[in-house]
Amino acid sequence: MALPPVLASIVGWLRAGYPEGVPAQDYVPLFALLSSQLTDTEIAEIADELVGAGDSASAHAVREAIGNVTHERPLDVDVARVRARLAAGGWPLAAPDRPATSA
Repeated sequence: MALPPVLASIVGWLRAGYPEGVPAQDYVPLFALLSSQLTDTEIAEIADELVGAGDSASAHAVREAIGNVTHERPLDVDVARVRARLAAGGWPLAAPDRPATSA
């Protein structure tokens, strides 16, 4: 089944930000970022697409990461790293963190 255009665009941005695939340590912060913008169903559809032709170990890691998002808060440094990587790939929902400026 084809993804809706918005979700297909998100998968495209993820693949642009992670052309070699998402490393395991980025799953939890990535899905934490996605969960702030998308429904659980949409996240599951994206996860299915990302691991569609992948191996079962990757699929398990993605499912575990999605479950962990509700049980653990990713470290701010991990979220910032993922956000910057996605922004570099053209991700419109996450701008890289910028240092605060004093007034």
